Amino acid sequence: MTSESKEGRVQRCLSEVEKHPDSATAQFNLGLAYTAQGFLNRSEAAYRKALEIDPDLVEAWVNLGGSLLLKWDFEGALEANREAVKRRDDLLLAHYNMGQAHLYLGDAEGLARCCRRVVALDPEHAAGHYHLAVGLLALGQLQEARESLGRAMSLGHRPTPEFLRGLERAEKETEMRQSKLVTNIGADAPQESKEK
Repeated sequence: MTSESKEGRVQRCLSEVEKHPDSATAQFNLGLAYTAQGFLNRSEAAYRKALEIDPDLVEAWVNLGGSLLLKWDFEGALEANREAVKRRDDLLLAHYNMGQAHLYLGDAEGLARCCRRVVALDPEHAAGHYHLAVGLLALGQLQEARESLGRAMSLGHRPTPEFLRGLERAEKETEMRQSKLVTNIGADAPQESKEK
């Protein structure tokens, strides 16, 4: 048995779409074939067509969201993955993709929320723990960020040097603020009146 080439897969899927134009599955499979080729506009169109035929095909929502994420359409990726989790809240990839979209949109709270759901669904999801740490660091929750980072690393995820520098810098700033607070409290403490 020989394996099918990527081009052969696209041709087979196009043939299936011609034979069954009202098949959401055929459109979805065509989207998968285009995704494997890196044809994101074509994959998006195929997933959208599949969803026109069957709006409850959650896999098409997830893959549409993934295609949009790869096209840097972060709002579109959020929208598609939200549709997926409306239909099935246990879709780890949909939550992870939403987290990535929040990351690129600069929404630390959304990133942390999505990654908390990812690690609740799969406690062994190394990238989920790592990106949870990224979100927590941005929110200033350093202890929780350090714990999530530790878990990610124990599962084999390697943090970026930028993240490690950011965590170290945030920890130093926190130590400096605490040190200044202690100094200020001592210097500004009220003195006892000489008169009683």
